[in-house]
Amino acid sequence: MNKLLNFLSLVCLLSFPFFISGHELTSAIQSEDRSPKNAERDKFRNPEETLNFFQIKPHMKVVELSPGGGWYTEILANYLHEPGILVAAHFDKDSQSTYFKNSRTNFEKKIVENAMYDNVRIVNLSSKYSEPDTVDAVLTFRNLHNWLGPQMDLIFANSFKALKSGGIFGVVEHRADEDTSLQEMKRSGYVTEEYAIMMAKKHGFTLVAKSEINANLKDTKDYPRGVWTLPPSLRMKEIDKEKYMSIGESDRMTLLFKKP
Repeated sequence: MNKLLNFLSLVCLLSFPFFISGHELTSAIQSEDRSPKNAERDKFRNPEETLNFFQIKPHMKVVELSPGGGWYTEILANYLHEPGILVAAHFDKDSQSTYFKNSRTNFEKKIVENAMYDNVRIVNLSSKYSEPDTVDAVLTFRNLHNWLGPQMDLIFANSFKALKSGGIFGVVEHRADEDTSLQEMKRSGYVTEEYAIMMAKKHGFTLVAKSEINANLKDTKDYPRGVWTLPPSLRMKEIDKEKYMSIGESDRMTLLFKKP
């Protein structure tokens, strides 16, 4: 009898680490639920280092702004668990843009096809994301260049309202050289750190830290099709493809703000 109890105890001890690691960030990143095509980009996007820098924990309520096809959603949905939840603020459902509507439809289809996304809620990007002061973190990855103008004011304001005091606002964005004009930012898809920080502070956020996690010194930022010349977009297709592939994805700022 004692041998049986010892055996069962050993089994429990050996099994327990695997159980508690089910929602570890490393496990979420290595999950087979992720698209292999998306996982290939980890070397450029450094999800573990980035989410750790943003202090994301599995019990948090997190808003992901404009998740696109769900590259980070695949990781966050796996990582966050009760009482944690992920709110995906996607393109508006009633948008007049065919591209926006198709992107939203494809994202919704992705969410309903896998039980991993049961803790994901979808809202409109232009709406409120949650009741005021109820969100632990708002994250955005490579989106600021799409919002330059009044839309950025709306999104930053809605993010500030949704966050709790002390809540995290994490920003990853293609980084323009200093003194790049607003017009050039819109054309190239690169945004200056100065502009990103100014906009966040304008809406009440405090800059806590910067990181070079997602920096790329090979990125010269002077391409015919802006940032979309580089992978994964490769807008030039086969023209100088080898050159752009050797550069990799864009040089990116990684900024951590908090709501006071």
